[in-house]
Amino acid sequence: MYNDEIIGSGKLNYLCGADFVKSQQKFPTGLPLEPNLRCCSVDGDADRLVYYYLDENSKFHLMDGDRIATLVAAYLKEIVQKTGIDLNMGLVQTAYANGASTEYITEKLKVPVACVPTGVKHLHHKALTFDIGVYFEANGDAIADMLLVETILHDKGWNISDWEACYTDLPNRLMKVTVADRNAITTTDAERKCVTPEGLQDEIDALVSKYPKGRAFVRPSGTEDIIRVYAEAATRKEADKLAAEVALKVFELAGGTGTAPEVPQ
Repeated sequence: MYNDEIIGSGKLNYLCGADFVKSQQKFPTGLPLEPNLRCCSVDGDADRLVYYYLDENSKFHLMDGDRIATLVAAYLKEIVQKTGIDLNMGLVQTAYANGASTEYITEKLKVPVACVPTGVKHLHHKALTFDIGVYFEANGDAIADMLLVETILHDKGWNISDWEACYTDLPNRLMKVTVADRNAITTTDAERKCVTPEGLQDEIDALVSKYPKGRAFVRPSGTEDIIRVYAEAATRKEADKLAAEVALKVFELAGGTGTAPEVPQ
């Protein structure tokens, strides 16, 4: 255990913790940089969990909520099938779930996937409609989640790279656009489609159609005059460009303020 000097030190989450690892895409301070060493981090209140490792080429690999939920769903399905009991099982995701994970769950695991708006209340409500409902949200008990992951990996005899090999994440990009009024944008279809301003969704659809495995959506922040943009595509360059192009359309059609987003060439 590392970075646990939190009583009176003022170091809670400093250069460590799940949010640091995910946002910075690197190891927290103090951890040994050993290849293929399975590591996990929780935040100071122990509700958010991420796994990660370095490969032989010192490349950083992150295993976040999509990976954890998929691992759990696959394991539970194996157990249910062995019992022979007819149970209705489903996995609940938000629009932020990587498209590769959704494809793996539906096509390979044959587990139904439901998409709901962002927020634990929506995820939990939908999960209750299944006999066994699985979802991941960055709150709750990260230690319990960690123990579940470790149990599954031990039972299957997997290391962390075996786990990651189930599917390959599509490159994705998150961006923010500052606007005069976040209420200019309203959404439907679990936040995957834009209703207002008129014409914005058509522009997004046209941009997405240019890219293999392209997908993008926009949604207003719940607290700030900011519009969040998510995009994914087959390559990192295409995901970055699609996100910037969508962000620029949001800026133009939804009352953007400040400097307009730049589209990489």
